[in-house]
Amino acid sequence: MSDPVLDHALARKPALIAALKTLVSFPSVGADPAMAHGMEDARQLIETRLDAMGFENRQRLTPQNGSGQPAIYGERMDAPGKPTMLVYAHYDVQPSDPLSKWKTPPFDAVERDGKLFGRGISDDKGPMMIALDTLAAFVAVEGRLPINVKLLIEGEEETGSPSLPGILERHRDLLSADAVLSADGARWRPDLVALNVGSRGNSGFEIRVQTAAQDLHSGRFGGIVANPLHVLSTLIAGLHDDQGQIAAPGFYDGVNALTHTEQQEIAAIPYDETAAFDAIGAQPHGEAGYSTLERLWMRPTLDVNGMWGGYTGAGSKTVIPNEAFAKLTMRLVPGQDPQHAKQAVIDHLKARLPAYATMEIGGDRGQAGAYAVPPDHPLLEAAVAALEHTTGQTPLKVRIGASLPLTEIVNRVLGLDTVMFSFAVSDENFHAPNEFFRLSSISDGLAAWVQILRQIGNRGPADFAPYRRT
Repeated sequence: MSDPVLDHALARKPALIAALKTLVSFPSVGADPAMAHGMEDARQLIETRLDAMGFENRQRLTPQNGSGQPAIYGERMDAPGKPTMLVYAHYDVQPSDPLSKWKTPPFDAVERDGKLFGRGISDDKGPMMIALDTLAAFVAVEGRLPINVKLLIEGEEETGSPSLPGILERHRDLLSADAVLSADGARWRPDLVALNVGSRGNSGFEIRVQTAAQDLHSGRFGGIVANPLHVLSTLIAGLHDDQGQIAAPGFYDGVNALTHTEQQEIAAIPYDETAAFDAIGAQPHGEAGYSTLERLWMRPTLDVNGMWGGYTGAGSKTVIPNEAFAKLTMRLVPGQDPQHAKQAVIDHLKARLPAYATMEIGGDRGQAGAYAVPPDHPLLEAAVAALEHTTGQTPLKVRIGASLPLTEIVNRVLGLDTVMFSFAVSDENFHAPNEFFRLSSISDGLAAWVQILRQIGNRGPADFAPYRRT
């Protein structure tokens, strides 16, 4: 039997795509101050849309000190006695560099081969628009939502959500809810019906190593002054041992060994390792003693995101640079404290720094812990039921190696659990050139969002009470 709300949403799919293209055209790169106009344009488009949908109490939320990019809030408390969901998405996107590797302009959404290409279209503008259009369809057809909804659309997710804890603390009463339903998070694979039930945390910093007050002539000073690029390379090479383990003492504090049950569950998930690595032109590599999926979901990592220094232009310049730089990030698992893990790496670098060099640590990018939703949570049960209804399959429960800062932060500050219900797919090049979003995901996502809201509406706030922590 057809669902009038879904029929309405599907009929408006061309309008959704048009609105999505407009939203992508706004370069809402929160990390780049030069893109402030793109951030503001995106905020205004979303706010106009919420007003048209009848959302009330619409406002911009900031921490107490007013810093950072504001989050957008709106609410429709249409269903007394029904659960209240805090529906989350984010409007900021990653930088588009390197531009030379894009086949089409990053902020010009282009349709090709059943896909829409553009920066932020998969992470998270496409999934966000699916959620908003579903809510709009309920209002248009039934005149109300089947549950109470509070929207929180963040502007700093791509920079680690540094303002989010302050926003949640300052607006604790406003944001009170039974659970969080996130339009961010991404599906694992396009060929597998699955739900993400956990994500890794993250932290990071930058290093500056210096060995002289200025750049030096390599003929006059070569062999008598240390080269900071050599120093930094040695430090970076010492971050892992020859088994792929992170060498910093204390980094693994709090990390639990995989249980036999966890190993069995992961091993039972269909995964073609050869095809997965062939698709990216790489070979399996990582911490010894673990499978690829165990490394991806259940083990922490430490990676160098960039290293630079000295002369990198055309031709030759016989110079010894006086400084060298690197950016590092880590992905963390349940049990790890982000600040403790970060400090363990910093202490390890400082302990190995030679006396003829100095090191500065900076570039704090925010941090978040890992998170896993309780396996019997009523929102997770509603998500499973929704996907069973729309796909005819029981979804596998998987994890993601990436981070969704909201999940741990909202759990820590507001005591709420989060279910990730995004219809992006992890292979859609988010954070990379030629990011895309499958057009088929729009119909799939609309159907699933209609159904999950109906499933939640079949439950009461008392079902969520055992999981709320104040």
